[in-house]
Amino acid sequence: RNREENMKTIRLLYPDYVSGGLDTYYFGANLLAHILPENKNQPLIKVDIAQPNSANKIITDGIYAKGEVLSGIQNAMAKIEKENPDKIITIGGNCLVSLAPFDYLHGKYKNTGIVWIDAHPDVSSPKDGYPNAHAMVLGSLMGYGDNSLSNMMKNNKFNPDEILYVGLQNLHDYQKNFLNNTGVNYKIQTNKFISNNEIHKFIKRFDHILVHFDIDVLDEHFFHSTYFANSELVGDGAGGGKMTIEKLTEILRCITDNSDIVGFTIAEYLPFDEHKLYKMLTEIKLFTE
Repeated sequence: RNREENMKTIRLLYPDYVSGGLDTYYFGANLLAHILPENKNQPLIKVDIAQPNSANKIITDGIYAKGEVLSGIQNAMAKIEKENPDKIITIGGNCLVSLAPFDYLHGKYKNTGIVWIDAHPDVSSPKDGYPNAHAMVLGSLMGYGDNSLSNMMKNNKFNPDEILYVGLQNLHDYQKNFLNNTGVNYKIQTNKFISNNEIHKFIKRFDHILVHFDIDVLDEHFFHSTYFANSELVGDGAGGGKMTIEKLTEILRCITDNSDIVGFTIAEYLPFDEHKLYKMLTEIKLFTE
C-alpha cells in the first residue's frame, strides 16, 4: 500500500504538431491539458516544442521536419529522466508523443504490454511515401522504424506479441505486409471491435500495461475533434475510426479495472472549431495589445 502512495505520476504536455503536419495538434494538446480531471498530485511537465509559425518545413530522409521531430523526442526524454516518474500520462500532440514515455517506462517495467487504441497501425516508414512521422511511432517502438527514430530508444524494443490493437480499421497493403512479416497478431475491426474477453486475455499476460489512445479511433460522425471530421484534410488516404465514446468507455474500464496502467497517452486531439475561434480572437487588437 505504501508503494502505491509513493508512486510518482507526471503529466507530460507534449504538443508536437510537426510530426502530423498540422498546427491544430499544438493547440489541441494545450487545450487537452485543461480537459483532464484536475489532480494536484500530478505535476504538469512541458516538453519544449516551438510554437507553430506557419512556415513550410522540408522533408529530410523521407521525414517531414525531421530535425524538429527528433529534438522534440530528445527533449521529452530529458524531461522524463529528470522527473524519474513511476507513471506517465502523455498529453499530445500527435501519435509520435508515445515514443519517449513508452521507451522510458519499458526500461522501468520489463513485462509490459501495449494496448494501441487507434484506427491505424502506425507502422509506416519513410520508404512508404508518407512523410509525417506520427504514422511511424509503433513501428519505431518495435525497432523497425527509421533508424533515426528507433536508435533514440534507450531500452528494449517491444515484441510483436506485446501489442494489442483496439479499433483497427482497413489497412494499406504495406501496413498489412509489415504486420504479417513481423508477426503482430491483429484483427481488422471494421464490422466488430475485439471483445472484452480478448482484451482481458491479453492484459492478463503482463504485469504492466501502456495505453495509447488516438482520438481518431472515435467515429467522426459522433465526435468532431478528430482528423477525419475535417473535410479539407485527406492524410494518406486512410479512413477514420468507428467507435463511440460509450464503447470506448467500456473498453477503457475493462483495461483499467484489470491491469496496472503505468503509461497512458492521449494523442491526435484536433479541436478545429475551438482553434478557429482562437485564430479569430488573435486577429482582434483588444485581445493582443
